[in-house]
Amino acid sequence: MAPRRTRTTGRDRSRRVLSQNFLADPAAVARFVDAARPDPHGLVLEVGAGRGQLTRPLAMRCGRLTAYEVDPVAGTELARVCATLPNVTCRQADFLAVAAPVEEFAVVGNIPWSLTAAVVRWCLAAPMLRTATLLTQLEYARRRAGDYGRWSRLTVLSWPEFDWRFAGRVPRTAFRPVPRVDAGILRIARRTQPLLPPRALPAYRRMVELGFGGVGGSLAASLAREYPRARLAAALRASRLDLDLPVGQVWPEQWLVLYRLLHAR
Repeated sequence: MAPRRTRTTGRDRSRRVLSQNFLADPAAVARFVDAARPDPHGLVLEVGAGRGQLTRPLAMRCGRLTAYEVDPVAGTELARVCATLPNVTCRQADFLAVAAPVEEFAVVGNIPWSLTAAVVRWCLAAPMLRTATLLTQLEYARRRAGDYGRWSRLTVLSWPEFDWRFAGRVPRTAFRPVPRVDAGILRIARRTQPLLPPRALPAYRRMVELGFGGVGGSLAASLAREYPRARLAAALRASRLDLDLPVGQVWPEQWLVLYRLLHAR
């Protein structure tokens, strides 16, 4: 006899398509909200609000909250939760299609993991974003924050304006349904004082893009396409960087020193 098939519901299909794993452990919820440090007088956008597991505790800690959920099944339950919270607005909409607020705001969310890169790009492009605290796959959070001693292109590119931190691990058992891997708390915060003046950012980004270009397998080989070799070698020595060092092992602070040395007048 063939095994009996379990009927697939609309909620099951939505979860699979949107990679939704809802945070179900109250202790994990509390720890994540603590990591977000909501401004008691500020605006928070919650992305991927689901059925409201984070919405209520966030609402108790911030001035105003707008909760976004694109899934109509979860959105119906979320609307019922939001109806009891006077400082919360519920929106069944695609967060990525929403225009960023013109006032200062923070983003918090247990985001669909398949949309992590898109949500991060949205946050970095929002001029008034102050912080983004996101629950992502553990590997993504650790890699973006340099927790392995290696730094990604995106982190280095945005480092003069944003601080990236790995704020802790959340076990897979804290979610329903249970995902295959643990989650990590990633916190991105806009610096109150950028590490470079705005006029220097385009040249800095061009240098980083060139360095991550992959020519020759090292930072020195990549940068040698544009910078005089003698000056480049001197700047690398002053930055305490080996000529054959892989680009991912260069710390963001070293990129800044290297930029200042190569662009000194």
